[in-house]
Amino acid sequence: MDKKYILSLDQGTSSSRSLLFNKEGNVVDSVQTEFNQFYPKAGWVEHDPIEIWNSQIKTAKELIDKQNIDPAEIGAIGIANQRETVILWDRNTGEPVYRAIVWQDKRTADLCKKLTKDGWGEYIKKNTGLVIDSYFSATKIHWILNIVPGIKERALKGEILAGTIDTWIMWKLTGGKLHITDYSNASRTMLFNIHSLEWDEDLLELFGIPKQILPEVRMSSEIYGHTDKSIFVKEIPIAGIAGDQQAALFGQACVSDGMAKNTYGTGCFMLMNTGNKPVESESGLLTTIAYGLNGEIKYALEGSVFIAGAAIKWLRDALKIIDNVAETEKIAFETDDTEEVYVVPAFSGLGAPYWDMFARGAILGLTQGVTDKHIVRSTLESLAYQTMDVLKAMEKDSGIKLKSLNVDGGACANNFLMQFQADMLNVDVIRPSNVETTALGVAMLAGLAVRFWTMDEILEKREIDRTFLPLMNKNKREKLYVGWKKAVEKAMNWQQ
Repeated sequence: MDKKYILSLDQGTSSSRSLLFNKEGNVVDSVQTEFNQFYPKAGWVEHDPIEIWNSQIKTAKELIDKQNIDPAEIGAIGIANQRETVILWDRNTGEPVYRAIVWQDKRTADLCKKLTKDGWGEYIKKNTGLVIDSYFSATKIHWILNIVPGIKERALKGEILAGTIDTWIMWKLTGGKLHITDYSNASRTMLFNIHSLEWDEDLLELFGIPKQILPEVRMSSEIYGHTDKSIFVKEIPIAGIAGDQQAALFGQACVSDGMAKNTYGTGCFMLMNTGNKPVESESGLLTTIAYGLNGEIKYALEGSVFIAGAAIKWLRDALKIIDNVAETEKIAFETDDTEEVYVVPAFSGLGAPYWDMFARGAILGLTQGVTDKHIVRSTLESLAYQTMDVLKAMEKDSGIKLKSLNVDGGACANNFLMQFQADMLNVDVIRPSNVETTALGVAMLAGLAVRFWTMDEILEKREIDRTFLPLMNKNKREKLYVGWKKAVEKAMNWQQ
């Protein structure tokens, strides 16, 4: 049967989605479902691994049924995933031993502080490209191994498996046959040497993590295996894996040195392709693996903003000053300015370039003239300010002055935010016609592996929806940014 589609499984922080792409690289249809977030204690964030799997496979099956297609028409499956989130499970029963600990979780902040004090920062940065932070997977795995009774002993016996979400989905899709990850996800664990491309023995010893519980690391684009027949009746090749942000970089066709993208999702993530050699950051950015393709490894500089779209949801769900996310654009356009109010959405600490686990959210500059509309606009602007912080660091490290920024993610549909972003960065902001770049990126990786597309075809298919040109004058831009930096300073080290 002719292969007509690529199926992307896009497992995110708040929802699971499945998308079908056709030969033209367009989304045929998609199905999405949200799942529960658990907050057992302040700073703790957990997911139910079984619910993650059930929600992900449910969307895939619904999508196939909705489109009335034969699974044999699907050329390959690609998996994109929320990164750093970890699951440990029983090798024999498939039962998780604890809930998934999410990338936003801060329970290991004190351990990270101790590691820094003990002088591990330089070693970890040099070998993994990362900074010591509870954001990454290593301390989460360590915590589960040491807090759940009997698990460490069982791990040493080879009875326990560990992995990021891609590994869990892959294991479930193949009926427990494959325990693998790709280079992009491995590079986010704080356990993987990005130079030797191996799990780092010294870090495994430091965190007390038995090597045998970790997955095999593979390319981001290759035929790994096939789905178990019990899932879709037909066996479908699984041929692409990438962490969501690296998938978006590839989906934006940032395949050449110096090309960059910013994704406005739950968090905000800017990546710049730096080619075949890792660039060590001196400005608080991460050096990470972008993807592995055709036997080559590509590296990237990354700046991670922990709270972006999540701040807009906070306006809706916690403050209840908006009914839906879409109305923020209208409110912002109708509100002349912010009355010099700044919202610093450091609900989970601050990421790049500050890396302050102890920062907390703040609203500064309040007067009696401030209304809910000013807070809405200020919250939107905070996404652009945080992106500007990262871009300045990226330009400094790479020595490259960006001429434009490719954008994607849910919040990039907000025209006010995109215009304000262009104004603050003083560069063109380019929004593609297909903003589903995470799902598209991993579809492309899977499609390349099964020769559904060629690289030339992929590059030809990219279409631009709109380019936002900077309009703000320099004095205003600089004044606004000085105010932002002052506000961030007030929010930092709040819990110290």
